[in-house]
Amino acid sequence: MPRLSPGDLAPDFTLPTADGGTITLSHLRGQRVVVFFFPAAMTPGCTTQACDFRDSFETLQGAGYTVLGISPDPVPRLDEFTQSAALTYPLASDVDRTVLTAWGAFGEKKLYGKTVEGVIRSTVVLDEEGKVQLAQYNVRATGHVAKLRRDLGIA
Repeated sequence: MPRLSPGDLAPDFTLPTADGGTITLSHLRGQRVVVFFFPAAMTPGCTTQACDFRDSFETLQGAGYTVLGISPDPVPRLDEFTQSAALTYPLASDVDRTVLTAWGAFGEKKLYGKTVEGVIRSTVVLDEEGKVQLAQYNVRATGHVAKLRRDLGIA
Protein backbone atom coordinates (compact mmCIF):
# COMPACT_ATOMS: atom_id res chain seq x y z
CA MET A 1 0.00 0.00 0.00
CA PRO A 2 1.60 3.29 -1.07
CA ARG A 3 1.81 6.08 1.48
CA LEU A 4 2.24 9.78 0.90
CA SER A 5 5.59 11.38 1.64
CA PRO A 6 6.71 14.99 2.03
CA GLY A 7 6.81 16.71 -1.35
CA ASP A 8 4.12 14.49 -2.94
CA LEU A 9 1.13 16.23 -4.49
CA ALA A 10 -1.89 15.02 -2.52
CA PRO A 11 -4.50 13.22 -4.64
CA ASP A 12 -7.50 15.47 -5.26
CA PHE A 13 -10.97 14.42 -4.20
CA THR A 14 -14.54 15.59 -3.82
CA LEU A 15 -16.44 13.98 -0.94
CA PRO A 16 -19.83 14.52 0.72
CA THR A 17 -19.70 16.17 4.13
CA ALA A 18 -21.66 15.75 7.35
CA ASP A 19 -23.53 19.00 6.74
CA GLY A 20 -24.96 17.71 3.46
CA GLY A 21 -22.53 19.60 1.23
CA THR A 22 -19.33 18.51 -0.48
CA ILE A 23 -15.68 19.37 -0.10
CA THR A 24 -13.10 19.38 -2.89
CA LEU A 25 -9.46 19.34 -1.87
CA SER A 26 -8.27 21.45 -4.81
CA HIS A 27 -10.68 24.21 -3.71
CA LEU A 28 -8.57 24.53 -0.56
CA ARG A 29 -5.43 25.49 -2.48
CA GLY A 30 -3.82 28.54 -0.99
CA GLN A 31 -4.50 27.17 2.50
CA ARG A 32 -2.48 24.81 4.64
CA VAL A 33 -4.66 21.78 5.40
CA VAL A 34 -4.57 19.11 8.10
CA VAL A 35 -6.39 16.00 6.85
CA PHE A 36 -6.92 13.27 9.41
CA PHE A 37 -8.34 9.82 8.74
CA PHE A 38 -10.22 7.92 11.43
CA PRO A 39 -11.84 4.47 11.43
CA ALA A 40 -15.33 5.02 12.87
CA ALA A 41 -17.41 7.88 14.21
CA MET A 42 -18.55 7.77 17.82
CA THR A 43 -16.10 5.10 18.95
CA PRO A 44 -13.97 5.93 22.00
CA GLY A 45 -10.64 6.43 20.20
CA CYS A 46 -12.10 8.35 17.29
CA THR A 47 -14.10 10.56 19.63
CA THR A 48 -10.94 11.33 21.61
CA GLN A 49 -9.06 12.19 18.42
CA ALA A 50 -11.89 14.28 16.94
CA CYS A 51 -12.39 16.19 20.21
CA ASP A 52 -8.64 16.86 20.44
CA PHE A 53 -8.79 18.42 16.96
CA ARG A 54 -11.89 20.38 18.06
CA ASP A 55 -10.11 21.62 21.17
CA SER A 56 -7.04 22.65 19.12
CA PHE A 57 -9.04 24.04 16.20
CA GLU A 58 -8.63 27.72 17.08
CA THR A 59 -4.90 27.30 17.63
CA LEU A 60 -4.47 25.41 14.33
CA GLN A 61 -6.67 27.91 12.51
CA GLY A 62 -4.71 30.79 14.08
CA ALA A 63 -1.52 29.23 12.69
CA GLY A 64 -3.11 29.15 9.23
CA TYR A 65 -4.32 25.54 9.07
CA THR A 66 -7.69 24.25 7.90
CA VAL A 67 -8.78 20.94 9.50
CA LEU A 68 -10.69 18.16 7.73
CA GLY A 69 -11.59 14.69 9.05
CA ILE A 70 -12.34 11.74 6.74
CA SER A 71 -13.79 8.32 7.57
CA PRO A 72 -15.69 5.56 5.76
CA ASP A 73 -18.83 6.37 7.76
CA PRO A 74 -21.95 7.40 5.81
CA VAL A 75 -22.99 11.07 5.91
CA PRO A 76 -25.86 10.61 8.45
CA ARG A 77 -23.47 8.96 10.93
CA LEU A 78 -20.92 11.76 10.48
CA ASP A 79 -23.66 14.36 10.98
CA GLU A 80 -24.68 12.67 14.21
CA PHE A 81 -21.03 12.57 15.32
CA THR A 82 -20.51 16.24 14.47
CA GLN A 83 -23.55 17.22 16.51
CA SER A 84 -22.86 14.96 19.50
CA ALA A 85 -19.20 15.98 19.82
CA ALA A 86 -19.79 19.65 18.85
CA LEU A 87 -17.12 19.43 16.15
CA THR A 88 -16.10 22.73 14.58
CA TYR A 89 -14.57 21.52 11.30
CA PRO A 90 -15.91 19.46 8.39
CA LEU A 91 -16.08 15.67 8.35
CA ALA A 92 -16.17 13.96 4.97
CA SER A 93 -17.53 10.54 4.06
CA ASP A 94 -15.47 8.10 1.97
CA VAL A 95 -17.74 5.04 2.08
CA ASP A 96 -16.04 3.32 -0.85
CA ARG A 97 -12.60 4.02 0.70
CA THR A 98 -11.19 5.43 -2.56
CA VAL A 99 -9.59 8.46 -0.91
CA LEU A 100 -8.47 6.48 2.13
CA THR A 101 -6.70 4.02 -0.19
CA ALA A 102 -5.16 6.71 -2.43
CA TRP A 103 -3.75 8.48 0.62
CA GLY A 104 -2.35 5.29 2.19
CA ALA A 105 -4.84 5.35 5.05
CA PHE A 106 -6.55 2.04 4.27
CA GLY A 107 -4.96 -1.38 4.16
CA GLU A 108 -3.42 -4.03 6.35
CA LYS A 109 -2.83 -3.14 9.97
CA LYS A 110 -2.34 -4.88 13.29
CA LEU A 111 -5.35 -4.95 15.61
CA TYR A 112 -5.03 -6.78 18.91
CA GLY A 113 -2.17 -8.84 17.49
CA LYS A 114 -4.02 -9.86 14.32
CA THR A 115 -3.46 -8.57 10.80
CA VAL A 116 -6.68 -7.07 9.47
CA GLU A 117 -7.69 -4.74 6.66
CA GLY A 118 -9.09 -1.40 7.71
CA VAL A 119 -8.62 2.32 8.18
CA ILE A 120 -5.13 3.26 9.33
CA ARG A 121 -5.43 6.22 11.70
CA SER A 122 -3.36 8.83 9.85
CA THR A 123 -2.77 12.56 9.55
CA VAL A 124 -1.42 14.35 6.49
CA VAL A 125 -0.53 18.05 6.48
CA LEU A 126 -0.54 19.88 3.16
CA ASP A 127 1.09 23.16 2.19
CA GLU A 128 -0.65 25.92 0.24
CA GLU A 129 0.12 24.19 -3.08
CA GLY A 130 -1.47 20.89 -2.02
CA LYS A 131 1.86 19.16 -1.44
CA VAL A 132 2.50 16.95 1.55
CA GLN A 133 4.39 18.77 4.30
CA LEU A 134 4.05 15.99 6.88
CA ALA A 135 2.55 12.47 6.73
CA GLN A 136 2.00 10.43 9.87
CA TYR A 137 0.56 6.90 9.77
CA ASN A 138 -0.53 4.54 12.56
CA VAL A 139 -0.91 7.45 14.95
CA ARG A 140 -2.42 7.07 18.40
CA ALA A 141 -5.81 8.60 19.10
CA THR A 142 -4.70 9.95 22.47
CA GLY A 143 -2.04 12.66 22.44
CA HIS A 144 -1.65 12.76 18.66
CA VAL A 145 -2.90 16.33 18.18
CA ALA A 146 -0.52 17.65 20.84
CA LYS A 147 2.36 15.84 19.11
CA LEU A 148 1.23 17.18 15.73
CA ARG A 149 1.20 20.71 17.09
CA ARG A 150 4.75 20.23 18.40
CA ASP A 151 5.87 18.79 15.06
CA LEU A 152 4.39 21.84 13.28
CA GLY A 153 5.92 24.28 15.78
CA ILE A 154 2.51 25.44 17.04
CA ALA A 155 2.31 26.20 20.76
